[in-house]
Amino acid sequence: MTVMNDPKCPEAYPLLQTIDDPSDLRALSVERLAEVAEELRAFLLACVSQSGGHLSAGLGAVELTLALHYALDTPHDRLIWDVGHQCYAHKALTGRRRWLTEIRQAGGPAGFPVREESDYDAFGVGHSSTSISAALGMVLGSAHSGTRRRCVAVIGDGGLTAGEAFEALNHAGGSGADLLVVLNDNEMSISENVGALSNYLTRLLSAPLTGQLRRGAREVLRRVPPVHEFARRTEEHLKGMIAPGTLFEELGFHYYGPVDGHDASGLVTVLRNLRDQPGPRLLHVVTRKGKGYAPAEQDPTAYHGVGRFDPARGLTPPSSPGALSYTDVFDRWITQAAVADRRLFAITPAMREGSGLGRFAQRYPERFIDVGIAEQHAVTLAAGLACEGARPVVAMYSTFLQRGYDQLIHDVALQRLPVLFAIDRAGIVGPDGATHQGTFDLSFLRCVPELIVMTPGDEAECWRLLSTGLHADAPAAVRYPRGRGPGCALPKSLAPLPIGQAEIRRRGDAGIALLVFGALLPTAEAVAEELDLTVANMRFVKPLDVACIEQLAATHRHLLTLEENVIAGGAGSAVSEHLARIGNRTPVTHLGLPDTFTPHGDRDALLAASGLDAAGLRSVVASLQQPG
Repeated sequence: MTVMNDPKCPEAYPLLQTIDDPSDLRALSVERLAEVAEELRAFLLACVSQSGGHLSAGLGAVELTLALHYALDTPHDRLIWDVGHQCYAHKALTGRRRWLTEIRQAGGPAGFPVREESDYDAFGVGHSSTSISAALGMVLGSAHSGTRRRCVAVIGDGGLTAGEAFEALNHAGGSGADLLVVLNDNEMSISENVGALSNYLTRLLSAPLTGQLRRGAREVLRRVPPVHEFARRTEEHLKGMIAPGTLFEELGFHYYGPVDGHDASGLVTVLRNLRDQPGPRLLHVVTRKGKGYAPAEQDPTAYHGVGRFDPARGLTPPSSPGALSYTDVFDRWITQAAVADRRLFAITPAMREGSGLGRFAQRYPERFIDVGIAEQHAVTLAAGLACEGARPVVAMYSTFLQRGYDQLIHDVALQRLPVLFAIDRAGIVGPDGATHQGTFDLSFLRCVPELIVMTPGDEAECWRLLSTGLHADAPAAVRYPRGRGPGCALPKSLAPLPIGQAEIRRRGDAGIALLVFGALLPTAEAVAEELDLTVANMRFVKPLDVACIEQLAATHRHLLTLEENVIAGGAGSAVSEHLARIGNRTPVTHLGLPDTFTPHGDRDALLAASGLDAAGLRSVVASLQQPG
């Protein structure tokens, strides 16, 4: 593939420049889709290399995206993407091509499908395994309203590891709804001979005449029960031998495939054959992540989500490591903790590298468990391990822990099992946007009985609080942000901190105390030095250090709570609840995130917009120091 470095140069993409929406695409002959695919793949690489974003999945889905828009009448027909990592090509074809260089930046398009952004984004996503449920709902809803509309769900093989996908398959298969599911399989490989045979068989089996003959034969055989049963069993055995679709057939779907996902014209033929057939259908499409860009093909995980880079050179390591990220801290801590405690297990829902478990998985494969995209299972699995004396650590992003909330309450906390939740990407994560911001965990965790909730203010404290959670005979959670800390040296031991004990970092004479929960501590300390404020590093949201709170309320005229979480129900609310309970009327101002979904953009800019930077903190303190 030719590497183009200027996505804004019309001459570099002459055919793509003529496509402003899918109707322009459909005006081309099907033979020209291969040319469009070549230009579109180069365009995506140029855009993402300049803006950062998701790359591997999108490069692998170019031909599939083209074929879907070519064979369907979008946006009238509903095209529902799962997760949406692969949607950049879709956005480029649906009126957002000129905007794509600003993807995931403030004011630019989101990195995932968003209903408010375009009529072509039929369903907003960001978390996996929702597409089949949403598409089935659209099928049922459009049928009820009398609207003739095709609905197609596109889901990856990873998305099928989540329970919600199978719940939807089970419902759809039993309902008989006219739903087409496209399984984008970018992990399995097919040898050339088998691939060619499968393509031929799928085109044959998907043809309307074949479908009519199959339905007619079944109707005839149904009148002769013994023969019908024999034919049914024979069909099942043959399918099991020549195609991996028996499971889907058992769930009530007609299975077709696998087919080559990089043959655009062939995909159009199959999709046209299948789009108007009745009942639940599943088309198995095999693609390659990173297709067309050799570094991404060779290491699709590294190129899943990238920052800016030079496509000619590929990703390069940073020249100097600088301060550790909080993910690095967890990586080092759990690898060392595993040496000291052989009971320790690490569990993650398909986020090994993202959660910092790569080294642990290599060194302790017998104690590393990746459950796939199955957050609920991850939490209950940890509970089961804890029942047998293990010390499981569940490493999960804040936004994904939401999906395992019932299990956290019923299976872990209710039974007071010692499971440690290492919650990465807490607070604002930036470019990934509203679906990935970790802005609710303090609110939904602190109301759970028996759960210890901790918020480290720097890398060293993150290390020690992880040890605290591991040694606690109770469920515990440590939440920490994306990105680097202030540069504190890590402890040499795994000694825990006393549970529920805050720390006074600075005593001031201005009469205002900052009660800080988490990684905004360095900002608070810098402003406190300027304005002579008291700073309490609270560390624990639950249990609160109520003695510290009462002492600060007794010696200061105003308290300020600071957290990178929504204010509603958060750590600051816990402080006010305690003071109200004991009848203390010291004024409390809560600084945190507003009661809105935080959009995509630069993390520092989003913090500043919420008043959680140094300038915002100074402004609030100045308002409190004014007379009256």
